[in-house]
Amino acid sequence: MGKNKIWIWAALAMTVLLVATQVEVSEGKGKKEKVCDKGWECKNSKFCCNETITDFFQTYQFENLFSKRNAPVAHAVGFWDYQSFILAAALFEPLGFCTTGGKQMQMKELAAFLGHVGCKTSCGYGVATGGPLAWGLCYNHEMSPSQTYCQEDLKYPCVEGAEYYGRGALPVYWNTNYGVIGDGIKEDLLHHPEYLEQNATLAFQAAIWRWMTPMKKKQPSAHDVFVGNWKPTKNDTLSKRLPGFGATMNVLYGDLVCGQGFIDSMNNLISHYQYYLDLMGVGRESSGDNLDCAEQVAFNPSAPAATS
Repeated sequence: MGKNKIWIWAALAMTVLLVATQVEVSEGKGKKEKVCDKGWECKNSKFCCNETITDFFQTYQFENLFSKRNAPVAHAVGFWDYQSFILAAALFEPLGFCTTGGKQMQMKELAAFLGHVGCKTSCGYGVATGGPLAWGLCYNHEMSPSQTYCQEDLKYPCVEGAEYYGRGALPVYWNTNYGVIGDGIKEDLLHHPEYLEQNATLAFQAAIWRWMTPMKKKQPSAHDVFVGNWKPTKNDTLSKRLPGFGATMNVLYGDLVCGQGFIDSMNNLISHYQYYLDLMGVGRESSGDNLDCAEQVAFNPSAPAATS
């Protein structure tokens, strides 16, 4: 009978462990780190102990940020939606995407990421209804490709019949970039680049992967330079690369945008970021230091396969 009681208590203890939403995992000798489970959106990560995106960003806010995306003159009517974004984001929230730091930093990172997305998919112009910043997610692909975007690459060779013009939420160009990002999100984008204009969740997923992933070893991601994970070296400081929104432009676009003074392409990105901060209730006064990259030296010099 005593043995039965021991087994019963052991089974109960195991049940408690299995259903617990917060557990501790070993992190080196003598150190333990709390991880949390928020269900489908974020699980088994320390970042899940913070608020998740759906806690502070709802459908109505997505609609406010991208209010003109389904206007009759837009070019991707019915394609982009809140659910597609959240499903994509949920894959990266356990890695810290918009779940790093306190609530304000989380909201700022979301505004920064979406600021890039909105600017790069906008069809807004100076006298557009609602203003030029209201037209993010107007496109899901390049309308009139200027070239084939095919270059020699032994690992990611161009596939016959595939076209590598710009597609997605942070538009992807060139066979090499489709290959690298496809590997990152485990989709065969090299053979099927069209997926990024057919599936909004994949389009957002590719963009968030690009935001979260350094393009070269020993270099930061856009996420890292924004949330403060990255510590500049002496060379970075001499090159005027410092943490903030400005460095996200450097990571993503290099000298296509940065190091050229206050050019329109850089100013438009900043304007979208600050516009979204205002709409989300954070306010542009919280934009943070090092907002521009006007004088920053590029992490990587521009190359034919650079994302533009």
